[in-house]
Amino acid sequence: MTDMTDTQMNEAPTPSTVADAAPVANLAMVTLDAPDAAALGDFYSKVLDWPVAYSDENYAMLTGPSHALGIGTIPDYKRPDWPDDGHKQFHLDLAADDVEAAAARCVELGAERADPQPGETWIVLLDPAGHPFCISDAKNWG
Repeated sequence: MTDMTDTQMNEAPTPSTVADAAPVANLAMVTLDAPDAAALGDFYSKVLDWPVAYSDENYAMLTGPSHALGIGTIPDYKRPDWPDDGHKQFHLDLAADDVEAAAARCVELGAERADPQPGETWIVLLDPAGHPFCISDAKNWG
């Protein structure tokens, strides 16, 4: 896992090769699979302080300031592996003013610290459904 939080995130993005090109689409929501959508929705609602817009046994949606987080119940859900064997598709990067305090609070809410920890400037946690996510210093995100 590469730490992109210390330097690369503070650099200006590379301009598009097509002048004044509009994006094809905008990211509206990321959706996670889970064994229990309502429970994982409750976890992320508390972690992110985002309201739950909808929740039932099959689906939950949280609304953030500019995006949404969806969670769908999947029968026979299989937790991601940690450490990753090269098949992980994505993970969430969260920013906090106090990384250790944020990680401790996430553990209180049901996350667990991943083992091993691959870096020194961020903490990897596993949410209650096993998805890895990272917490890094908010100052590193510009």
